[in-house]
Amino acid sequence: MGRGRVVLERIENKINRQVTFSKRRSGLLKKAFELSVLCDAEIALIIFSSRGKLFQYSSTDINKIIERYRQCRYSKSQAGDSSELESQNSYHEFLKLRSKYESLERTQRHFQGEELEPLSFKELQSLEKQLDITLALTRQHQAKKLMARADELREKVYKLEELNKQLESKEKDEFSTLILDNNNYVQLHATQVDQFESGTTLNTWYALFFLVFKFFNIKISHELVISCKVFVELIVHQRL
Repeated sequence: MGRGRVVLERIENKINRQVTFSKRRSGLLKKAFELSVLCDAEIALIIFSSRGKLFQYSSTDINKIIERYRQCRYSKSQAGDSSELESQNSYHEFLKLRSKYESLERTQRHFQGEELEPLSFKELQSLEKQLDITLALTRQHQAKKLMARADELREKVYKLEELNKQLESKEKDEFSTLILDNNNYVQLHATQVDQFESGTTLNTWYALFFLVFKFFNIKISHELVISCKVFVELIVHQRL
């Protein structure tokens, strides 16, 4: 018959308990020694009997092993405390941000005229003051933009006026060589006639007459255009 399973419970008989303690202690010390040798492990074993007698085993100096144990446990405790503290700080920061966000939302609704009933008289006065400040700043920025726009338009007007002056000066230069005879007809210098005789086209003469009309502010009508065309063609044919 095989051995029955031993029930793990306190041995009431003191002699039997002492014998079992001695046997198991010796076996435990042997196993600890074998483990330290086979696996190159640092092992410290501390045993107190029921009578308070100390038994110990260590593969190296037991004080060094105990100190190493304390440092390892302390570092883990510190890491756990640091992680927990960081988690708490993050949660508190989240609560602060959420509270600030909700406060900003309430303020925005108040600016829009919503949820004003719960506000006290002082809170309404403060809200009115903030609205006045906001309105003043808005008008100030609006005035700056309008002034900038006015300066931009003024600059454009100045450039257009300068361009107009240049065009007027150019027109005066073009008509400075034109003279009128006794009947107020436009005559040309001899150099211009030579240029005309050397190859001036009808279109050039049409353009010249229109410039003359513009210079003297003569209103151009359909009849005037036809007369100008006939006159130019006659001059060209006579020259040819």
